[in-house]
This record gives sequence, structure tokens and C-alpha cells, in this order.
Amino acid sequence: MKIGITGATGQLGRLVVEKLKQKIDTGDLVALVRSPEKAADLGIEAREFDYTKPEKLVNSLEGVDKLMMISGSEVGQRKTQHENVISAAKKAGIKSIVYTSLLKADSSTLSLAGEHVQTEQMLKTSGIPHTILRNGWYTENYLMSIKEALASGALLGSAGDGKISSATREDFAEAAAVVLTSDNQAGEVYELAGDESYTLRDLAVEVSRQSGNDFPYKNLPESEYVEVLKSIGVPESFAPVIAGWDVSASKGDLFDDSKTLSSLIGRPTTPLTTAVKEALK
Repeated sequence: MKIGITGATGQLGRLVVEKLKQKIDTGDLVALVRSPEKAADLGIEAREFDYTKPEKLVNSLEGVDKLMMISGSEVGQRKTQHENVISAAKKAGIKSIVYTSLLKADSSTLSLAGEHVQTEQMLKTSGIPHTILRNGWYTENYLMSIKEALASGALLGSAGDGKISSATREDFAEAAAVVLTSDNQAGEVYELAGDESYTLRDLAVEVSRQSGNDFPYKNLPESEYVEVLKSIGVPESFAPVIAGWDVSASKGDLFDDSKTLSSLIGRPTTPLTTAVKEALK
């Protein structure tokens, strides 16, 4: 059983490959990436696989049985790109697809949800057996810029008291590896989120505790947060998108207490305290 992993050189993809290497022979793994030379350090076969070049995708899937389809990173282009991949998978005779979607995609107000719902529908109509991993928020989404936020003196946002059930990319990657190496997964839709839920105010308290600095959370009206984001260099078109994600968080779109993720990986998800400690190193 040969498994192909799209986006294998990305932040999530690399972790999925590493988790799979712990479970199956490296000869059964194929990195499907835009630039194969960037996958040399993965230690597995790499093939060119660009979502925007449908004419080349079928050949790159030769011999692949199961496809890990990590959602494209270009918001607004995903529907077309994913359609290209699913069409190629059908032509190539792929036996099953595992797709990374979004937590509660079919009811979420997050701007990201629409393209995921469209992709899920395309998978349903493709006739290819498939599994949906509805990944929640990555803890790294907040922590990747925590040192810069600390330097500014406050954590800003518009999430109010919305609870966020995030998990680390490693947690989600491990879940993907479990599903990819397990039988009878066709038709499953997993709502995946961290065991622990916190508000941005809780996050600020934890960062304050570990850093020894007073680091308050300041909740801003959406429009004001947009202007702050623009002032620190976020592109004008993207600032409202980021602020909108926070507003969705305030509505509960990033909250889930099912503990499906920890059940799937057989261990608790990475605690916020651990993730903050790593981010502050």
C-alpha cells in the first residue's frame, strides 16, 4: 500500500511524513510537492505535484494507492486546486483519499469554511472512498508571533471570551498518520480539536506567567483590530480576514469538547502550557 502525501514539505506535511515513517516502510511513502528538491531531507521518494498544473497530476500519482490531500494554502484558490487533485486521483485509480478540512466546516462562520465544504462535496460526488479530518485551530497560529506580541506589551484581538480548542500541528499530524494506516476509515468525518479550551485572555495569562512579564489581553472591536493589523504591516486585504477569524472564535466556531483527537491518537493533546514554553524558547 503506497501512500502519497501532498504538500509534504509544508509545516503540517513534514510532520505527517515523520509520523508515517514511524509506522510503515519509507519505500511505501511518496512526497507530492511543488519542488521535489526541497523534499530531499524527508528521506522518501518525491514527485512534482502542483495543484495548479492539472495536466501533470495524474502521472505523479502512478502507483499510489492512498492519497493524503492536505488542503492548499492559497485561500480563494482552493476549490479549483482541490478539484484538479480529485479529478487526477479518479483518473489515476486512487483507492482512497484522506482530506484535511476545517472544524465544524458545515456550520462554521469562518471565512475558510466555504472552500472546505465545497471540497467535501466534491469528494462525495467523486465516488472515491474518503475520510474527512476536520482540523481545529493550530495552537501555533497564536504562538508563532508571541515574542513579537510580548515586545508590544499586549495581546490584541477580537475573540472576546470565545473558547478555543486548539491543538498543535504535531497532534493533527499524528491523527492523520493513524487514519492513513488504519482500515475501515471510508466515510468517517472526524471533528478534531484539543482537549483543553482557552480564551485569548487565558492565553495572555499563561504567557505572563511563563515569561514573567505583565502581558494583558486587550479585546478590540473588529474594525479597530483591522486597523491595528494594517498598522503593523498586515496586507490591507488580509487584515479583515484575520480579524474575522477572531470574531468567529467569539461565536464558538473554534470550540469543541468531544476529545475525538486525543481518542484517535491514544494520548492527551499537547497542553497549552507546553506549547507556550516551546514558543518562548
